[in-house]
Amino acid sequence: MEMQKHISITGSSSTSWKDAITSALEEASKSIDYLKSVDVIKQYATISGNKIESYLVDLDISFTIDSSRK
Repeated sequence: MEMQKHISITGSSSTSWKDAITSALEEASKSIDYLKSVDVIKQYATISGNKIESYLVDLDISFTIDSSRK
């Protein structure tokens, strides 16, 4: 039986929300094996003057638990 664990992470980018998602997943994959899915919970931005300064995303990522690992 496959089991999955979910965690929440926040990604950021000065370019776009898509880049914030991609960058966050790349970083997560460095320390989490078996990434399975991502759910974008929230997209928001910080502004400076009348321009977007940074794009932020709150993500729920899931990964498969390796039950054979000790």
